[in-house]
Amino acid sequence: MAPTLPQINPARFQKYVFRLPLFTRIILLLIAIFWILELQSAWNVPAWGGLVPREVNLGTMYRLNTYPLIHLNFIHVLLNTIALVPLLERFEADHGTLLSAALFLGPLSTLPAAAYLLIERVILRGNTAVMGASVWVFVILGVEAIKAFRANPYFAIGTNRIPTWSTPLVLLVFVAALVPNTSFLGHLCSVGVGYGYGLGYLKFLAPPEKILRWIEGKLNLLGRLPHYVSMDQKTYGRYGVLPTSNAPPASGAADGPVPMTYLASSQRLGP
Repeated sequence: MAPTLPQINPARFQKYVFRLPLFTRIILLLIAIFWILELQSAWNVPAWGGLVPREVNLGTMYRLNTYPLIHLNFIHVLLNTIALVPLLERFEADHGTLLSAALFLGPLSTLPAAAYLLIERVILRGNTAVMGASVWVFVILGVEAIKAFRANPYFAIGTNRIPTWSTPLVLLVFVAALVPNTSFLGHLCSVGVGYGYGLGYLKFLAPPEKILRWIEGKLNLLGRLPHYVSMDQKTYGRYGVLPTSNAPPASGAADGPVPMTYLASSQRLGP
């Protein structure tokens, strides 16, 4: 019997897309905008915003933030987006929109970039440029691996016990072996930063929750921005204030709830 491909339910996919939280939507929009800009030939977007070690100086520090948003072709965009969206939207749902924006537009982009520059430029004396959203994929995988390790330190394959924290490293090796022109070093730096954040060593870089809550209340972000995720999810729920009622259901009502690819000497982050 011939194997059948898994079928995608359009209604469920549409519902999932419509429920994506705000920061995840903004990141997807920025990735799409940069990719569209790459279709013209007047401005070389990857050369402008990629993380090119010898091009990083005080005047081009923006590269430490732009490189995750820039890709080299449609396949690069598509694969990185498919990998990123489920991880990023869950992170945002757990941490809130404001904290997610502060982290991913700040230390969770700049720290992997700084580690990569230190090793590639200072130690290896290389100039391999990298770019792509998979830097965030491997950061989140590192964070989630530490979280899973605390709940379940090992998983078994046959008689072998494998530490749960090692799963991003295994995936990193598989990606490097199976997908050509990916940056093993760039992904390794991302996993290391994810481990550091998951273990709590880097959480001092996150803005204090007290300040973020004050900003949320002062600007009324929850009321003004659709799909905004509040810091205080126990009170406000995932997408805003959730109405509750202890009244019994009406009579007759139902009981249930109604690459990085080579650019000269560059590599891509992710498949």
